[in-house]
Amino acid sequence: MTSTAGLIAGLLLLIGAFVYTFWPENSFAAQRQKTQLDYLLERKEQLYENLRDLNFEFRAGKYPEEDYQAQRTALETETAQLLAEIEHLQHA
Repeated sequence: MTSTAGLIAGLLLLIGAFVYTFWPENSFAAQRQKTQLDYLLERKEQLYENLRDLNFEFRAGKYPEEDYQAQRTALETETAQLLAEIEHLQHA
């Protein structure tokens, strides 16, 4: 490959990387704004994951029964309130 062909290939690669990096769909301004419902649905997934983790750690013997029940009750209460709010927003 000649030095001119290498220079052209390098410039094409540089231009391609520049376009890929700064293309409008990749910018934060072009992203869809999250609604309150989107945030609540994300929080619901976090709570479900926390409940799964709590159950796993309890079965592994990391939590005493009293702590497990207290944390599980708190997570379930928060989840129930969140689900009620999600349902209210979906039907509003």
